[in-house]
Amino acid sequence: MRIDLMAGATLSAAALHPAPQPVILVFDSGLGGLTVLEQVRRARPDARYVYAADDAAFPYGRLAEGVLVARVLAVMERLLALHRPDLVVIACNTASTLVLPALRQRFPTPFVGVVPPIKPAAETTRSRLVSLLATPGTVARAYTHDLIRTYAGACRISLVGSPNLANYAEAELAGAPVDDAALAAEIAPCFVTDAAGARTDVVCLACTHYPLLLPRFERLAPWPVTWIDPAPAIARRVTQLLGPGEPGEAPVLGAFTGGAGLGEALRRSLARRGLHEVAVEPMPLTLQ
Repeated sequence: MRIDLMAGATLSAAALHPAPQPVILVFDSGLGGLTVLEQVRRARPDARYVYAADDAAFPYGRLAEGVLVARVLAVMERLLALHRPDLVVIACNTASTLVLPALRQRFPTPFVGVVPPIKPAAETTRSRLVSLLATPGTVARAYTHDLIRTYAGACRISLVGSPNLANYAEAELAGAPVDDAALAAEIAPCFVTDAAGARTDVVCLACTHYPLLLPRFERLAPWPVTWIDPAPAIARRVTQLLGPGEPGEAPVLGAFTGGAGLGEALRRSLARRGLHEVAVEPMPLTLQ
């Protein structure tokens, strides 16, 4: 049975009683969750935010599943004790598909996860040729294949697992972008032409890092396609659970578990996205 990653909690939305100015914690292994943070802040500009990056363990895709579950549970336990959020958004496909059940079992705080946007892609495509651009782990995961069977049975889905794009997105924000040729090579398998001349017309961005590179994807694509980012759907789910917000612009606290990459260029990029205060709570990754 597929778990509803965006459910938020075993409680119904009506059972939640958030504070007038709720605290929302957005969590990722690195910087990809900033794309989700941006959309959620638009939906609830009055909320207070903590953006938590477990950069000491980035990238999560290299960790064994048991190690990853234990790591996220340990980091989340500390974050919940420090910041006491009303709701947590797991803005990471890997953590959402593997760790959300354990998080919901251990902690009473509502959690909302990220779903690969297969369903809206199937509803959008006209050529029925859709590509899913993700990490190799997400491409291989049973949850992803279940979504395809459930929502996109009438489509041909090209599964494109990129081993490099998340790192390229992190480098982009840190002021060290890769060249166009390297980026074009990563997205090239997304663009398929079948024997009848039909072309891919929708690409799902199934890693929250990838929208950070979207302007360059659009420029480098061999033909125009619709790029689907799951972040707006996550923002809608947050407002369903917490209710609509009031006008405002609360600051965002950045919390990193490593901080090794927090150079001046990255700090400027974070400030442009509302993270004017960035703290490092060291939590080294220990592999047994």
